[in-house]
Amino acid sequence: MAIFPSSWRLLAVALLLTAGACKDSGGSSTPAPAPPTPAPPTAATYTNPLLPSGPDPWVYQKDGFYYYMQTTGNNLVIRKTAKVSELGSAVSTVIWTPPSNGGNSRNIWAPELHFLDGKWYVYFTAGPGADAGQRTWVLENPATDPTTGTWTEKGRVYNPTEDYWAIDGTVLEQNGKRYFLWSGWPAGSGGEQRLYISEMSNPWTLIGPRVELSRPQYSWEKNGFGVNEGPEILKHGDKTYVVYSASFCGTDDYALGLLTATATADPLTPTAWTKTATPVFVKSNGAYGPGHNAFFKSKDGAEDWIIYHANNSAGQGCGDVRNPRIQKFTWNTDGTPNFGVPAAINTALPRPSGE
Repeated sequence: MAIFPSSWRLLAVALLLTAGACKDSGGSSTPAPAPPTPAPPTAATYTNPLLPSGPDPWVYQKDGFYYYMQTTGNNLVIRKTAKVSELGSAVSTVIWTPPSNGGNSRNIWAPELHFLDGKWYVYFTAGPGADAGQRTWVLENPATDPTTGTWTEKGRVYNPTEDYWAIDGTVLEQNGKRYFLWSGWPAGSGGEQRLYISEMSNPWTLIGPRVELSRPQYSWEKNGFGVNEGPEILKHGDKTYVVYSASFCGTDDYALGLLTATATADPLTPTAWTKTATPVFVKSNGAYGPGHNAFFKSKDGAEDWIIYHANNSAGQGCGDVRNPRIQKFTWNTDGTPNFGVPAAINTALPRPSGE
């Protein structure tokens, strides 16, 4: 049932009274035209979380639409929406279902959608079942809309001489070249998770050996055990940032860290990157384990926004109860991003501008 402001109700009553008084000389009633039904005002706010479940959220923005992906564990799904704050009502399309067995048949994690060289690509993590088998894979689709067309497997994204555990792949474009960043083990026997980078010759092929960009070194990167994962690219002014997730996701202290380089630096040079000594986004306001994020612009392009997952309660770990949240962020005077603190759930927040 719609509820209208009192001024609209008074207008409707007045019009009805006028209609009752309008009679011709012969005494017959002449109904007045019915007033148009006013549309209810558009809500100017939204609340987090956007969905009840959504680990490892990702948003890609193109041609007036936002394409959202998340970890489902058993397939790849794209939600398409014109407004990120209305993600809950977006239409979902399953674009890929894994084979019944094989190297990418289980544990489908952290998908990312990218538009490169006129085609769509989805990078994702998968394995044969055991966690040690997790690797990065990629699909290709030449359609204009990634929720349509045909997705083709292009295989794994890796260097055969360094075939180690690898998850959370993303893409950096800098100095006219393209690079792949991911989280991996230093060798095949496990251990802490580090961030690596390698140049790409095309969207599914790496060139040369991997280069280590970051390893857990501070205590806030070692809760549970040492983890650097989920690298994401953020560019602003003359800087390129890698925002990454640190510590084991099963802890409440999963958080975001920051690497900084100039926008013209060679990203394969480890010394070109500087790590911020303190985390840039941590648990607060009842948001536990905030991390594994992505970035997008508001509908009108005026605002910068982060999307990330978090748990509603302490001790909920790495499961499906992690849910996606969005909030606007700003920039510090030195050009670094200022994400503030996680907003509390079920709190009305202004929608992204232009929505």
